[in-house]
Amino acid sequence: MRIGSVKEIKNNEFRVGLTPDNVKAYVSHGHEVFIEKGAGIGSGFTDEEYLHAGAKLMDHAKEVWDTVEMMVKVKEPLEEEYPYFHDGLILYTYLHLAADKPQMDALLEGKIKGVAYETLQEKDGSLPLLIPMSQIAGRLSIQEGAKYLERTFGGRGVLLAGVPGTPKANVVILGGGTVGTNACKIAVGMGANVTVIDISLKRLAQLEDQFGFRIQTLVSTDANIENAVKNADLVVGAVLIPGKATPKLFKKQYLKGMKPGAVFVDVAVDQGGCGETTKVTTHDNPIFIEEGIVHYCVGNMPGAVPRTSTIALTNATLQYGLQIADKGLEKAALDNPAIALAINTYDGKLTCKNVADSFEGYEYTKIESVLA
Repeated sequence: MRIGSVKEIKNNEFRVGLTPDNVKAYVSHGHEVFIEKGAGIGSGFTDEEYLHAGAKLMDHAKEVWDTVEMMVKVKEPLEEEYPYFHDGLILYTYLHLAADKPQMDALLEGKIKGVAYETLQEKDGSLPLLIPMSQIAGRLSIQEGAKYLERTFGGRGVLLAGVPGTPKANVVILGGGTVGTNACKIAVGMGANVTVIDISLKRLAQLEDQFGFRIQTLVSTDANIENAVKNADLVVGAVLIPGKATPKLFKKQYLKGMKPGAVFVDVAVDQGGCGETTKVTTHDNPIFIEEGIVHYCVGNMPGAVPRTSTIALTNATLQYGLQIADKGLEKAALDNPAIALAINTYDGKLTCKNVADSFEGYEYTKIESVLA
């Protein structure tokens, strides 16, 4: 199979879909790999490294798109890339279609085989291609939240850990999954007072076992969330329903009752965000202030640490990518149900139920019926 990767064009996105080590793996399996010149520079990978690994370099992204049978990316294609779509193309990347109807329509119209990292799900319910970026985003959420609590950025001027004789900051984390757990690790490690809110009592019990009396756990109800955020210095939105638009747990009405200069970091922004006031921001303009509350809603948070993020992501994506390349998407999906769940669009059909449920007027087609 002809595999390719291009330079990401999303604002301040420096990750890349394939590392030179990935190229070696695909080439060793008998595949051809095509890389846009300069695609890996932002993550610290030179063109010479890709050449040495066996890739063929191309001057322009369009050449790569036109040549390959499977495009391996990090972020969803932007509107400028839609004209590069061609029949039968496998697009292997994060798609987040529930928050992006125009992209979904473009994939359907282009009859693209859209394989979404975020909905690839193993039998145990784990999301192996989402986990590494969720780990990074969760940890970054506290790092960024701590920074934007600084007065210079409009924050309350509060140090998370405090110092002897001063109060510690109050951190509230909405969601106890991978993002929430990693946010919790960093917030606890920095010495903050941490409250984790989740809908699952089982998950809250696990977190309490893990962190002990260093955290407070609460069941997710509107009343508990409202009361918790009133006293919060930093709120982290860490809610996820695979492939589906995120529920709006952080209400606009809560803002007036919060401390002026408190910070809200919405890690769920890729799936539409869990805040009613959420709107996507970028690394070069990461925050806005509404009702006195600093909002940080960057849509590609792990892009801030591209070297770490690229290596972590591609460590996870490679094994499934090789299965697709070696067997073809259809055989790979029939052999591995996790890959089948990752297929969001196929030959003009919408094959992810959670995405279909996010919009009116779209028909869901079971991927098994398409592959049969």
